[in-house]
Amino acid sequence: MILIIYAHPYPQHSHANKRMLEHIGTLEGIEVRSLYELYPDFTIDTAAEQAALERADLVVWQHPMQWYSTPPLMKLWIDKVLAHGWAYGHGAHALKGKSLLWAVTTGGGDRHFDIGSHPGFDVLAQPLQATALYCGMKWLPPFAMHCTFICDDETLQAQARHYRQRLLDWQEASHG
Repeated sequence: MILIIYAHPYPQHSHANKRMLEHIGTLEGIEVRSLYELYPDFTIDTAAEQAALERADLVVWQHPMQWYSTPPLMKLWIDKVLAHGWAYGHGAHALKGKSLLWAVTTGGGDRHFDIGSHPGFDVLAQPLQATALYCGMKWLPPFAMHCTFICDDETLQAQARHYRQRLLDWQEASHG
């Protein structure tokens, strides 16, 4: 099962994430948990989220990039759900061996992230990659859709099809 943890604080204004979700809506074996719908008051049901993670083989963290990071509810979800003794630490093995895909949308182009002394988009993935690895998960190459503020609908649709194909390819490789 593929579990998509979707965190968009303004989904009604989304073009890219909306297309991504539309393109995967007909796939079998996918569960989408929309954090801003489930927890508008930021009170996360940790047990429900951990149960969803236990059902999953692939976990996808899908969100728009906000100030070079995750939206606030996604960060809170990570803090609360990936608890010591369950996701990491002595005896913790709930996520061990599961795969993690970071699916992120950005307003800027990939060259936009070549700033500072550590240029490149991949640097921004490091905290999430470290989190996944610390929990014993397999980090997959991220899916990034750039320039979403200026993309025409044809480009957004093409990128959403690519996202769908990434998930299909994972299903095929994992389950034959």
